[in-house]
Amino acid sequence: MAKPGRNRPATAKEDNRLLAALDGSERKRLQPQLEPVTLGYGEVLFEPRQEITHAYFVRRGVVAAVRDLGRGDGIAVASVGSEGMIGTSLVLGERTTASRALVHIAGSALRIEADVLLGALARRPGWRRLLQRYARALLNQVAQTAACNLLHTVDERCAKWLLLTHDRVGRPSFALPRELLAQMLGVRRPAASLAAGMLQRAGAITYIRGHVVVVDRVALEAISCACYWAILAEYQGLLRRAP
Repeated sequence: MAKPGRNRPATAKEDNRLLAALDGSERKRLQPQLEPVTLGYGEVLFEPRQEITHAYFVRRGVVAAVRDLGRGDGIAVASVGSEGMIGTSLVLGERTTASRALVHIAGSALRIEADVLLGALARRPGWRRLLQRYARALLNQVAQTAACNLLHTVDERCAKWLLLTHDRVGRPSFALPRELLAQMLGVRRPAASLAAGMLQRAGAITYIRGHVVVVDRVALEAISCACYWAILAEYQGLLRRAP
């Protein structure tokens, strides 16, 4: 992720940082079980209460954990890029999850069967501990998002989500349709458009036909609530302690 206060995009990683923590021999042993897959925009990797048959280590793009609120509404409670994985319930001993895994920004991942992953974690205690810490960091992101949705303005939350997305895609422009922006913020589309319009008037972004361009990252950071920095610090600390 980008360093605070830098008016430039983060550098996107073509590899997953959790897999990169494996030593060479273990990675070589696991490699045949890692299937490269494309993550298409709007693709659902798994549904709530559906058995998780595979975990996904994201290489590029952004996948959101979306909670269904009924009547077709949903809210993104966390997002994952190349720093993480989809299917953390497996690490915690569960085969299902309460959230939908939805691709927000198209990209790619390495997919592994659930049983193969669990076997690898049994052989590699250091990596298992890392993934358990990652699961904790993801749960902290969910808790931070819940508090953020209660206490902070839509404009602040919009800036936060755009910063997190900007960090993960590693480029200043990306597609973000209005319905997905609204899902990130937990609001209706008109409210999401108003928030994006405010950020555009502030000179932080342009947002035209569902396409975001980060024009001034420093301005975007100034508008964001402190939740961005809290989430960022959690993942930076996790990866610094990687085995």
